[in-house]
Amino acid sequence: MTNSAMPQINPEYVHWFRNSAPYINTHRGKTFVVMFGGEAVNHPNFSNLIHDFALLHSLGIKLVLVHGARPQIDKNLVEAAISTPLNNDIRVTPREAMPHILEAVGAIRLQIEAQLSMGLANSPMYGSRIDAVSGNFVTARPYGVRDGVDYQMTGEVRAIDVDAINNNLLHNHMVILGSMGYSATGEVFNLLAEDVALSAAIALNADKLIFLGAETGISDGDRLLPQMIPNEVARFLRDRDINIEINYFLHCASEACRQGVHRTHIISYAKDGALLEELFTRDGSGTLVSHDPYEEIRRANIDDVVGLLELLTPLEEQGILVKRTRERLEQEIDNYSVIERDGMILGSAALHQLDADAAEVACVAVHPEYRNGSRGADLLAFLEQQARSHGLHKLFVLTTRTAHWFVEQGFVEVSADELPAARREQYHNGRNSKVFQKTL
Repeated sequence: MTNSAMPQINPEYVHWFRNSAPYINTHRGKTFVVMFGGEAVNHPNFSNLIHDFALLHSLGIKLVLVHGARPQIDKNLVEAAISTPLNNDIRVTPREAMPHILEAVGAIRLQIEAQLSMGLANSPMYGSRIDAVSGNFVTARPYGVRDGVDYQMTGEVRAIDVDAINNNLLHNHMVILGSMGYSATGEVFNLLAEDVALSAAIALNADKLIFLGAETGISDGDRLLPQMIPNEVARFLRDRDINIEINYFLHCASEACRQGVHRTHIISYAKDGALLEELFTRDGSGTLVSHDPYEEIRRANIDDVVGLLELLTPLEEQGILVKRTRERLEQEIDNYSVIERDGMILGSAALHQLDADAAEVACVAVHPEYRNGSRGADLLAFLEQQARSHGLHKLFVLTTRTAHWFVEQGFVEVSADELPAARREQYHNGRNSKVFQKTL
Protein backbone atom coordinates (compact mmCIF):
# COMPACT_ATOMS: atom_id res chain seq x y z
CA MET A 1 0.00 0.00 0.00
CA THR A 2 1.42 3.40 -0.91
CA ASN A 3 1.44 6.25 1.55
CA SER A 4 -1.21 8.07 -0.51
CA ALA A 5 -3.54 5.08 -0.17
CA MET A 6 -3.21 4.79 3.61
CA PRO A 7 -6.31 5.83 5.61
CA GLN A 8 -6.13 9.28 7.17
CA ILE A 9 -6.23 9.58 10.95
CA ASN A 10 -8.22 12.41 12.50
CA PRO A 11 -5.57 14.57 14.25
CA GLU A 12 -8.14 15.99 16.69
CA TYR A 13 -9.01 12.47 17.84
CA VAL A 14 -5.33 11.61 18.30
CA HIS A 15 -4.73 14.83 20.25
CA TRP A 16 -7.74 14.21 22.50
CA PHE A 17 -6.85 10.58 23.12
CA ARG A 18 -3.27 11.38 24.05
CA ASN A 19 -4.32 14.20 26.36
CA SER A 20 -6.86 11.96 28.08
CA ALA A 21 -4.12 9.54 29.21
CA PRO A 22 -3.34 11.39 32.49
CA TYR A 23 -7.01 11.22 33.46
CA ILE A 24 -7.29 7.55 32.57
CA ASN A 25 -4.37 6.85 34.90
CA THR A 26 -5.72 9.12 37.62
CA HIS A 27 -9.25 7.67 37.60
CA ARG A 28 -8.30 3.98 37.46
CA GLY A 29 -9.34 2.21 40.66
CA LYS A 30 -11.28 5.22 41.96
CA THR A 31 -14.88 5.10 43.18
CA PHE A 32 -17.45 7.34 41.50
CA VAL A 33 -21.07 7.68 42.65
CA VAL A 34 -23.23 8.78 39.71
CA MET A 35 -26.81 9.94 40.26
CA PHE A 36 -29.45 10.49 37.56
CA GLY A 37 -33.21 10.87 37.75
CA GLY A 38 -36.05 9.16 35.94
CA GLU A 39 -36.02 12.03 33.45
CA ALA A 40 -32.59 10.89 32.28
CA VAL A 41 -33.84 7.33 31.82
CA ASN A 42 -36.63 8.63 29.56
CA HIS A 43 -34.27 10.79 27.49
CA PRO A 44 -33.08 9.61 24.03
CA ASN A 45 -29.46 10.09 25.12
CA PHE A 46 -29.75 7.50 27.93
CA SER A 47 -28.49 4.66 25.74
CA ASN A 48 -25.32 6.70 25.10
CA LEU A 49 -24.95 7.22 28.86
CA ILE A 50 -25.12 3.46 29.35
CA HIS A 51 -22.32 3.05 26.82
CA ASP A 52 -20.28 5.67 28.68
CA PHE A 53 -20.85 3.88 32.00
CA ALA A 54 -19.57 0.70 30.36
CA LEU A 55 -16.51 2.56 29.06
CA LEU A 56 -15.71 3.95 32.52
CA HIS A 57 -16.08 0.46 33.95
CA SER A 58 -13.69 -0.94 31.33
CA LEU A 59 -11.14 1.73 32.32
CA GLY A 60 -11.06 0.40 35.87
CA ILE A 61 -13.39 2.95 37.49
CA LYS A 62 -15.60 1.60 40.27
CA LEU A 63 -19.13 2.80 39.61
CA VAL A 64 -22.09 3.11 41.95
CA LEU A 65 -25.15 4.20 39.94
CA VAL A 66 -28.01 5.84 41.83
CA HIS A 67 -31.26 6.35 39.92
CA GLY A 68 -34.41 8.27 40.67
CA ALA A 69 -37.88 7.61 39.31
CA ARG A 70 -40.01 10.74 39.82
CA PRO A 71 -41.73 10.88 36.41
CA GLN A 72 -42.30 7.13 36.36
CA ILE A 73 -43.76 7.24 39.90
CA ASP A 74 -45.95 10.22 38.99
CA LYS A 75 -47.30 8.33 35.98
CA ASN A 76 -48.13 5.22 38.01
CA LEU A 77 -49.82 7.22 40.75
CA VAL A 78 -51.93 9.21 38.29
CA GLU A 79 -53.10 5.99 36.68
CA ALA A 80 -53.95 4.61 40.12
CA ALA A 81 -55.71 7.87 41.14
CA ILE A 82 -53.56 8.16 44.27
CA SER A 83 -52.64 11.61 45.55
CA THR A 84 -49.15 12.16 46.99
CA PRO A 85 -48.81 15.86 47.76
CA LEU A 86 -45.43 17.59 47.98
CA ASN A 87 -44.52 19.48 51.13
CA ASN A 88 -41.26 21.48 51.05
CA ASP A 89 -40.47 19.60 47.82
CA ILE A 90 -40.70 16.24 49.68
CA ARG A 91 -43.32 13.71 48.59
CA VAL A 92 -45.81 12.55 51.22
CA THR A 93 -46.07 8.81 50.57
CA PRO A 94 -49.24 7.02 51.74
CA ARG A 95 -48.92 3.29 52.29
CA GLU A 96 -51.26 2.46 49.38
CA ALA A 97 -48.89 4.24 47.00
CA MET A 98 -45.93 1.98 47.77
CA PRO A 99 -46.78 -0.89 45.35
CA HIS A 100 -46.93 1.59 42.46
CA ILE A 101 -43.68 3.27 43.56
CA LEU A 102 -41.93 -0.09 43.88
CA GLU A 103 -43.12 -1.02 40.39
CA ALA A 104 -41.67 2.18 38.89
CA VAL A 105 -38.32 1.87 40.70
CA GLY A 106 -38.03 -1.84 39.90
CA ALA A 107 -38.78 -1.29 36.21
CA ILE A 108 -35.99 1.27 35.92
CA ARG A 109 -33.52 -1.03 37.65
CA LEU A 110 -34.38 -3.84 35.26
CA GLN A 111 -34.04 -1.49 32.29
CA ILE A 112 -30.56 -0.39 33.41
CA GLU A 113 -29.46 -3.98 34.02
CA ALA A 114 -30.78 -5.05 30.62
CA GLN A 115 -28.93 -2.28 28.79
CA LEU A 116 -25.71 -2.97 30.69
CA SER A 117 -26.00 -6.62 29.64
CA MET A 118 -26.26 -5.77 25.94
CA GLY A 119 -23.26 -7.01 23.97
CA LEU A 120 -24.37 -6.73 20.37
CA ALA A 121 -21.79 -6.75 17.61
CA ASN A 122 -21.24 -3.37 15.96
CA SER A 123 -22.32 -1.61 19.15
CA PRO A 124 -20.23 0.19 21.82
CA MET A 125 -21.19 -2.57 24.27
CA TYR A 126 -19.66 -5.34 22.15
CA GLY A 127 -17.25 -7.50 24.15
CA SER A 128 -18.16 -5.91 27.49
CA ARG A 129 -18.97 -8.07 30.46
CA ILE A 130 -20.61 -6.12 33.25
CA ASP A 131 -22.16 -7.72 36.31
CA ALA A 132 -24.67 -5.20 37.66
CA VAL A 133 -25.62 -5.79 41.29
CA SER A 134 -28.43 -4.33 43.36
CA GLY A 135 -29.77 -5.24 46.78
CA ASN A 136 -30.70 -4.05 50.23
CA PHE A 137 -27.62 -1.86 50.58
CA VAL A 138 -29.54 1.15 51.99
CA THR A 139 -31.07 1.14 55.46
CA ALA A 140 -33.78 3.76 55.96
CA ARG A 141 -35.88 5.29 58.70
CA PRO A 142 -39.16 7.22 58.54
CA TYR A 143 -38.98 10.89 57.62
CA GLY A 144 -41.57 11.25 60.36
CA VAL A 145 -43.84 14.14 61.24
CA ARG A 146 -42.42 17.56 60.48
CA ASP A 147 -44.19 20.88 60.92
CA GLY A 148 -47.34 18.93 61.59
CA VAL A 149 -47.13 16.92 58.34
CA ASP A 150 -46.94 13.12 58.53
CA TYR A 151 -44.78 11.94 55.62
CA GLN A 152 -45.92 8.34 56.21
CA MET A 153 -43.81 5.97 54.02
CA THR A 154 -41.36 8.65 52.97
CA GLY A 155 -37.99 7.98 54.55
CA GLU A 156 -34.40 9.16 54.80
CA VAL A 157 -31.13 7.28 54.68
CA ARG A 158 -30.04 5.79 57.97
CA ALA A 159 -27.00 3.78 56.87
CA ILE A 160 -25.17 2.45 53.80
CA ASP A 161 -23.82 -1.11 53.80
CA VAL A 162 -20.30 -0.05 52.90
CA ASP A 163 -18.71 -3.49 53.29
CA ALA A 164 -21.21 -5.15 50.94
CA ILE A 165 -20.88 -2.44 48.28
CA ASN A 166 -17.07 -2.39 48.47
CA ASN A 167 -16.98 -6.18 48.23
CA ASN A 168 -18.99 -6.04 45.00
CA LEU A 169 -16.84 -3.23 43.60
CA LEU A 170 -13.73 -5.24 44.47
CA HIS A 171 -15.09 -8.10 42.36
CA ASN A 172 -15.56 -5.77 39.38
CA HIS A 173 -19.31 -5.45 39.77
CA MET A 174 -21.23 -2.26 39.02
CA VAL A 175 -23.56 -1.42 41.91
CA ILE A 176 -27.06 -0.01 41.30
CA LEU A 177 -28.96 1.80 44.05
CA GLY A 178 -32.55 2.95 43.68
CA SER A 179 -34.55 5.52 45.60
CA MET A 180 -35.72 2.92 48.13
CA GLY A 181 -34.51 1.98 51.60
CA TYR A 182 -35.26 -0.87 53.97
CA SER A 183 -35.83 -0.75 57.71
CA ALA A 184 -34.79 -3.28 60.33
CA THR A 185 -38.49 -4.22 60.68
CA GLY A 186 -38.79 -5.12 57.00
CA GLU A 187 -40.59 -2.00 55.81
CA VAL A 188 -39.69 -0.24 52.57
CA PHE A 189 -39.41 3.56 52.44
CA ASN A 190 -39.51 5.99 49.52
CA LEU A 191 -36.28 8.04 49.52
CA LEU A 192 -34.85 10.99 47.64
CA ALA A 193 -32.36 9.65 45.10
CA GLU A 194 -30.16 12.69 45.78
CA ASP A 195 -30.08 11.75 49.48
CA VAL A 196 -29.11 8.18 48.60
CA ALA A 197 -26.32 9.38 46.30
CA LEU A 198 -24.94 11.84 48.86
CA SER A 199 -25.05 9.30 51.69
CA ALA A 200 -23.42 6.61 49.55
CA ALA A 201 -20.63 8.96 48.41
CA ILE A 202 -19.85 10.01 51.98
CA ALA A 203 -20.02 6.49 53.41
CA LEU A 204 -17.87 5.01 50.64
CA ASN A 205 -15.40 7.91 50.81
CA ALA A 206 -15.96 8.23 47.06
CA ASP A 207 -13.48 10.08 44.92
CA LYS A 208 -16.26 11.79 42.97
CA LEU A 209 -19.99 12.44 43.27
CA ILE A 210 -21.54 13.11 39.87
CA PHE A 211 -25.04 14.48 39.28
CA LEU A 212 -26.54 14.15 35.81
CA GLY A 213 -29.29 16.73 35.38
CA ALA A 214 -31.29 18.51 32.71
CA GLU A 215 -28.99 21.56 32.72
CA THR A 216 -25.44 21.78 31.36
CA GLY A 217 -24.24 22.75 34.82
CA ILE A 218 -24.75 25.76 37.08
CA SER A 219 -25.32 28.96 35.15
CA ASP A 220 -25.27 32.59 36.23
CA GLY A 221 -27.50 34.10 33.59
CA ASP A 222 -26.02 33.03 30.25
CA ARG A 223 -22.62 32.20 31.77
CA LEU A 224 -21.72 28.66 32.81
CA LEU A 225 -19.89 28.53 36.13
CA PRO A 226 -17.13 25.94 35.59
CA GLN A 227 -16.15 25.83 39.26
CA MET A 228 -17.63 26.70 42.65
CA ILE A 229 -16.55 26.32 46.26
CA PRO A 230 -18.99 25.72 49.16
CA ASN A 231 -19.06 29.38 50.24
CA GLU A 232 -19.99 30.40 46.69
CA VAL A 233 -22.71 27.75 46.65
CA ALA A 234 -24.24 29.22 49.81
CA ARG A 235 -24.31 32.72 48.29
CA PHE A 236 -25.68 31.39 45.00
CA LEU A 237 -28.56 29.61 46.75
CA ARG A 238 -29.30 32.64 48.89
CA ASP A 239 -29.34 35.20 46.09
CA ARG A 240 -31.20 33.34 43.32
CA ASP A 241 -34.50 31.61 42.70
CA ILE A 242 -33.46 28.29 41.19
CA ASN A 243 -35.30 25.12 40.21
CA ILE A 244 -35.74 22.15 42.54
CA GLU A 245 -33.22 19.90 40.77
CA ILE A 246 -30.36 22.43 40.89
CA ASN A 247 -31.26 23.24 44.49
CA TYR A 248 -30.92 19.57 45.45
CA PHE A 249 -27.67 19.17 43.53
CA LEU A 250 -26.00 22.22 45.05
CA HIS A 251 -27.05 21.41 48.62
CA CYS A 252 -25.69 17.87 48.19
CA ALA A 253 -22.47 19.11 46.56
CA SER A 254 -21.81 21.55 49.39
CA GLU A 255 -22.50 18.91 52.05
CA ALA A 256 -20.33 16.38 50.20
CA CYS A 257 -17.39 18.81 50.33
CA ARG A 258 -17.86 19.28 54.07
CA GLN A 259 -17.98 15.51 54.57
CA GLY A 260 -14.78 14.70 52.69
CA VAL A 261 -15.95 14.05 49.10
CA HIS A 262 -13.56 16.46 47.45
CA ARG A 263 -15.17 16.80 44.02
CA THR A 264 -18.80 16.93 42.93
CA HIS A 265 -19.64 17.36 39.25
CA ILE A 266 -22.95 18.67 37.92
CA ILE A 267 -23.38 17.96 34.21
CA SER A 268 -26.03 17.25 31.58
CA TYR A 269 -27.59 13.89 30.85
CA ALA A 270 -28.95 15.30 27.58
CA LYS A 271 -25.62 16.29 26.01
CA ASP A 272 -23.98 13.34 24.29
CA GLY A 273 -20.47 12.79 25.65
CA ALA A 274 -20.81 15.29 28.52
CA LEU A 275 -19.71 12.71 31.10
CA LEU A 276 -16.56 11.79 29.17
CA GLU A 277 -15.77 15.43 28.44
CA GLU A 278 -16.09 16.28 32.13
CA LEU A 279 -13.84 13.45 33.28
CA PHE A 280 -11.19 13.35 30.56
CA THR A 281 -10.58 16.97 29.53
CA ARG A 282 -9.12 19.86 31.50
CA ASP A 283 -11.98 22.27 30.84
CA GLY A 284 -14.79 19.76 31.41
CA SER A 285 -18.39 20.26 30.35
CA GLY A 286 -20.31 21.30 33.46
CA THR A 287 -19.74 22.65 36.96
CA LEU A 288 -17.26 21.32 39.52
CA VAL A 289 -17.94 21.98 43.21
CA SER A 290 -14.75 21.50 45.19
CA HIS A 291 -13.07 22.71 48.37
CA ASP A 292 -9.74 22.94 46.57
CA PRO A 293 -9.65 25.14 43.48
CA TYR A 294 -8.82 22.92 40.53
CA GLU A 295 -6.88 25.87 39.12
CA GLU A 296 -4.52 27.44 41.61
CA ILE A 297 -1.57 29.81 41.78
CA ARG A 298 1.27 28.49 43.92
CA ARG A 299 5.02 28.51 44.35
CA ALA A 300 6.76 26.16 41.93
CA ASN A 301 8.70 23.06 42.96
CA ILE A 302 11.19 20.76 41.23
CA ASP A 303 8.39 18.56 39.86
CA ASP A 304 7.17 21.51 37.78
CA VAL A 305 10.32 21.81 35.68
CA VAL A 306 9.06 19.61 32.83
CA GLY A 307 5.78 21.53 32.68
CA LEU A 308 7.64 24.83 32.70
CA LEU A 309 9.84 23.71 29.80
CA GLU A 310 6.76 22.74 27.76
CA LEU A 311 5.21 26.15 28.45
CA LEU A 312 8.30 28.30 27.90
CA THR A 313 10.09 26.61 24.99
CA PRO A 314 7.69 27.84 22.25
CA LEU A 315 8.00 31.42 23.55
CA GLU A 316 11.79 31.12 23.66
CA GLU A 317 11.82 29.87 20.07
CA GLN A 318 9.82 32.94 19.04
CA GLY A 319 12.32 35.22 20.76
CA ILE A 320 9.74 36.48 23.26
CA LEU A 321 11.61 35.02 26.24
CA VAL A 322 15.29 34.47 26.92
CA LYS A 323 16.17 30.79 26.61
CA ARG A 324 16.52 28.95 29.90
CA THR A 325 18.12 25.54 30.16
CA ARG A 326 16.64 22.80 32.29
CA GLU A 327 19.61 23.11 34.64
CA ARG A 328 18.97 26.83 35.10
CA LEU A 329 15.28 26.24 35.79
CA GLU A 330 16.14 23.61 38.37
CA GLN A 331 18.61 25.96 40.08
CA GLU A 332 16.16 28.89 40.13
CA ILE A 333 12.92 26.95 40.71
CA ASP A 334 12.34 28.60 44.11
CA ASN A 335 11.94 31.94 42.30
CA TYR A 336 9.07 30.69 40.12
CA SER A 337 5.33 30.65 40.66
CA VAL A 338 2.87 28.76 38.47
CA ILE A 339 -0.79 28.40 37.64
CA GLU A 340 -1.71 24.71 37.69
CA ARG A 341 -4.89 23.01 36.52
CA ASP A 342 -5.21 19.25 36.97
CA GLY A 343 -1.46 18.74 36.75
CA MET A 344 -0.90 21.02 33.74
CA ILE A 345 1.13 24.22 34.06
CA LEU A 346 -0.99 26.97 32.46
CA GLY A 347 1.12 29.95 33.45
CA SER A 348 4.39 30.95 35.06
CA ALA A 349 6.27 33.96 36.38
CA ALA A 350 9.53 34.43 38.27
CA LEU A 351 10.61 36.92 40.91
CA HIS A 352 14.40 37.44 41.12
CA GLN A 353 15.54 39.64 44.00
CA LEU A 354 18.13 42.18 42.81
CA ASP A 355 19.06 43.95 46.04
CA ALA A 356 17.57 44.79 49.43
CA ASP A 357 14.89 47.00 47.89
CA ALA A 358 14.14 45.67 44.37
CA ALA A 359 13.30 42.55 42.38
CA GLU A 360 12.87 41.68 38.73
CA VAL A 361 9.73 40.10 37.34
CA ALA A 362 10.65 37.65 34.58
CA CYS A 363 9.34 34.81 32.51
CA VAL A 364 5.65 35.84 32.62
CA ALA A 365 3.91 33.35 30.34
CA VAL A 366 0.42 31.92 29.90
CA HIS A 367 -0.50 28.91 27.76
CA PRO A 368 -1.93 30.09 24.39
CA GLU A 369 -5.25 28.30 24.95
CA TYR A 370 -5.79 30.05 28.30
CA ARG A 371 -4.91 33.67 27.61
CA ASN A 372 -8.50 34.88 27.77
CA GLY A 373 -9.10 36.13 31.27
CA SER A 374 -6.86 37.55 33.99
CA ARG A 375 -4.32 34.78 34.57
CA GLY A 376 -1.30 36.95 33.71
CA ALA A 377 -2.50 39.75 35.98
CA ASP A 378 -3.26 37.24 38.74
CA LEU A 379 0.29 35.86 38.52
CA LEU A 380 1.71 39.36 38.69
CA ALA A 381 -0.39 40.16 41.76
CA PHE A 382 0.87 36.94 43.37
CA LEU A 383 4.49 38.05 42.77
CA GLU A 384 3.78 41.53 44.09
CA GLN A 385 2.49 40.03 47.32
CA GLN A 386 5.69 37.97 47.61
CA ALA A 387 7.78 41.11 47.05
CA ARG A 388 5.90 43.04 49.73
CA SER A 389 6.32 40.18 52.19
CA HIS A 390 10.10 40.46 51.66
CA GLY A 391 10.05 44.22 52.29
CA LEU A 392 10.77 45.13 48.65
CA HIS A 393 9.49 48.40 47.20
CA LYS A 394 10.44 48.28 43.51
CA LEU A 395 9.71 45.83 40.72
CA PHE A 396 11.53 45.90 37.39
CA VAL A 397 10.67 44.08 34.20
CA LEU A 398 12.61 43.88 30.91
CA THR A 399 10.57 43.13 27.82
CA THR A 400 10.74 43.33 24.03
CA ARG A 401 7.17 42.39 23.05
CA THR A 402 4.76 43.01 25.92
CA ALA A 403 5.46 46.59 26.96
CA HIS A 404 1.84 47.71 26.57
CA TRP A 405 0.55 44.95 28.85
CA PHE A 406 2.95 45.88 31.65
CA VAL A 407 1.91 49.53 31.35
CA GLU A 408 -1.69 48.37 31.88
CA GLN A 409 -0.52 46.65 35.07
CA GLY A 410 0.87 49.88 36.50
CA PHE A 411 4.49 49.80 35.29
CA VAL A 412 6.17 52.87 33.81
CA GLU A 413 9.08 52.94 31.37
CA VAL A 414 12.40 54.04 32.85
CA SER A 415 16.02 54.24 31.72
CA ALA A 416 18.24 51.19 32.08
CA ASP A 417 20.30 53.35 34.40
CA GLU A 418 17.53 52.91 37.01
CA LEU A 419 18.34 49.21 37.31
CA PRO A 420 20.37 48.11 40.35
CA ALA A 421 24.07 47.99 39.54
CA ALA A 422 24.46 44.22 39.29
CA ARG A 423 21.49 43.89 36.92
CA ARG A 424 22.59 46.93 34.90
CA GLU A 425 25.89 45.22 34.08
CA GLN A 426 23.96 42.32 32.49
CA TYR A 427 21.55 44.55 30.57
CA HIS A 428 23.50 44.97 27.32
CA ASN A 429 22.87 41.52 25.86
CA GLY A 430 21.83 42.52 22.36
CA ARG A 431 18.08 42.23 23.01
CA ASN A 432 17.62 46.00 23.50
CA SER A 433 14.81 45.31 25.98
CA LYS A 434 12.72 48.13 27.34
CA VAL A 435 12.89 48.60 31.09
CA PHE A 436 9.79 49.20 33.22
CA GLN A 437 9.44 49.87 36.91
CA LYS A 438 6.58 49.68 39.41
CA THR A 439 6.73 51.12 42.91
CA LEU A 440 4.96 49.02 45.52
